[in-house]
Amino acid sequence: MQTEVSAAAQVIISLIPIVGISFAAILIFFFMLWHHREVKLRILKGESQYEPTKIDPKTLTLLIGLCLSGTGAVLSIMSFLLDGLSWSALGGLLPLVLGLMLLLFYKTNPEFNDSNGNEE
Repeated sequence: MQTEVSAAAQVIISLIPIVGISFAAILIFFFMLWHHREVKLRILKGESQYEPTKIDPKTLTLLIGLCLSGTGAVLSIMSFLLDGLSWSALGGLLPLVLGLMLLLFYKTNPEFNDSNGNEE
């Protein structure tokens, strides 16, 4: 038995991701603005020598690869269980494949290995 969802409920449900993404973008913007002003004031006061944050590409690649693979796996499994093989499966397969490619890059990149070929 299928029940029809009212038009108002469909509008509200479709607005939830838009509001969530907008809220996250606003938070990220204001965090970056706050951080920029903090660094600028430190430099102007001569309080401490400014050193930019060092990003470890090996750890970043592993973290993003694991996050995308996990998210993609869950979305793919749920999509296959609910709809079977359909276009909605791409919503899970794309992050899954991107995550697996990042994990493959993490494992095969020669810059992430020491001189003996072992992982650092």
